[in-house]
Amino acid sequence: MEPSAHVDTFARDHLPPQDQWPVLLLDHPDVSYPKRFNCATELLDATIAAGHGERVAIWSEIDDTPRGTTYRQLREMVDRWARVLVEDMALVPGNRVLLRGPNTLQMAAAFLASLKAGLVVVPTMPLLRAKELKQIVDKAQIRAALCDARLIEELDRCCDENDEFYCADLVDVRVFHSNAPGSMESLAATKPTQFAACDTAADDVCLIAFTSGTTGAPKGCMHFHRDVLAMCDLFPRHILKPTFTDVFCGTPPLAFTFGLGGLLCFPMRVGASTVLIERLTPETLLRTVERFHATTMFTAPTFYRQMAPLVPRFDIASLKKTVSAGEALPDATRVLWRKATGIEMIDGIGGTEMIHIFISSSGDEVRPHAIGKAVPGYVIQVVDDEMHPVPAGTVGKLAVRGPTGCRYLADERQKKFVRDGWNLPGDAVYVDADGYVFYQARADDMIVSAGYNISGPEVESVLMQHEAVAECGVIGVPDEERGQVVKAFVVVKPGYVADDALVTALQTFVKQTVAPYKYPRVIQFIDALPRTETGKLKRFALRSM
Repeated sequence: MEPSAHVDTFARDHLPPQDQWPVLLLDHPDVSYPKRFNCATELLDATIAAGHGERVAIWSEIDDTPRGTTYRQLREMVDRWARVLVEDMALVPGNRVLLRGPNTLQMAAAFLASLKAGLVVVPTMPLLRAKELKQIVDKAQIRAALCDARLIEELDRCCDENDEFYCADLVDVRVFHSNAPGSMESLAATKPTQFAACDTAADDVCLIAFTSGTTGAPKGCMHFHRDVLAMCDLFPRHILKPTFTDVFCGTPPLAFTFGLGGLLCFPMRVGASTVLIERLTPETLLRTVERFHATTMFTAPTFYRQMAPLVPRFDIASLKKTVSAGEALPDATRVLWRKATGIEMIDGIGGTEMIHIFISSSGDEVRPHAIGKAVPGYVIQVVDDEMHPVPAGTVGKLAVRGPTGCRYLADERQKKFVRDGWNLPGDAVYVDADGYVFYQARADDMIVSAGYNISGPEVESVLMQHEAVAECGVIGVPDEERGQVVKAFVVVKPGYVADDALVTALQTFVKQTVAPYKYPRVIQFIDALPRTETGKLKRFALRSM
């Protein structure tokens, strides 16, 4: 590896042993990068140098009025914020900084400024509670955080010595989206508009993206500066084919790599514009397309299903490309969307471990029921439990290699995700003779609902904290709108009544304990859970119920 620019070497020190890494395919011409560069500089300064400085980088809505921030204005903002990180917060290259905020100009600036300063960004979703934030802070040994002022309450609990979720390492928390003294905006206003980016190595860690596993313990996926550029230079270049005239919009949070790529990095790489709106419904997403003349959309199948009947109410003639990922795209949804808009959906399989989409097709290359082919730069195969390739048309485990791959932060599950140099995302698929991939199911017990990954065991552990619950089992069940929903089978303790009131109470309890999207939308009371002779829960038996 290239000598690191990091003064704080925690991230590199906690990479998996090299013999547990996937094979990385770095000889593809699209990912031939120099040994040293800073990805924020490539996305921002290089884009300005290419002549896009006066183009709008980010569109926002302020009091229902569109406001554009040009690339040059964004760089000034980012450089001021980077100075605050270094001069006021005394952060040094390699320090981890937690980001907490919705999709806003300020969240984008926080991300880019942190990267430019050589920090390791740990983005988190706005819906996470103190319990989940503590797991991330402790795992990544985070000492600093930038948080939207409107979301500070849960993070404040992590800074309270008397709270059960206190994080002793988290010593410096600054708010943004605020003009209060000490906020990022007020401190940045006093700074010069130039900042010399940290001279990072291409293989310095710049991002730790956390994803939940089936055990509920968070897994930190470590990505390099070169990985951020690779996600911009493969799927977009070969499948999406954006230009500087495009306007991006969509729903995935910037804390998800799906959103980070699709709503920030992809457009910036080509000098295009992106629309960052905090809260979108199917109706307001279509209104966003109409208002900003958006050309490219990223969201989950759930939204496409809900938007299709609303399309006639809006002028979305500008929209040319729509990308679906985050959960399996039902063919019925693809057809419904095409009939409503005339647009052929771009489907894709990606993952936090791989940073973004590695299987997809578009336009005339789309084949019914298939996700697509391996994105140029990646190779795939389907294997059995012993990692032997299976014949075309045979269902097996998806295995993938490319310029990006899984490197968990100090986690034994690295050995499960990477075997024989192949990444195993956990998808059961088959591939036809032409190389098209047909998705079958998740190979593990992860529940994917409306694009969110939800761990069944994590929801079980929360339910078990309720005074009325003796034991429980949680699975995902099919749902027309969301793909899957969380269903809980609950055995109640003696003295409690298994009725609708208890259903509501349990759902409310989960919402108040962890991110609300994880709550069980369906609860069924049963007398006993099906278990093996050794006491293990038979999830397959719950599914058959």
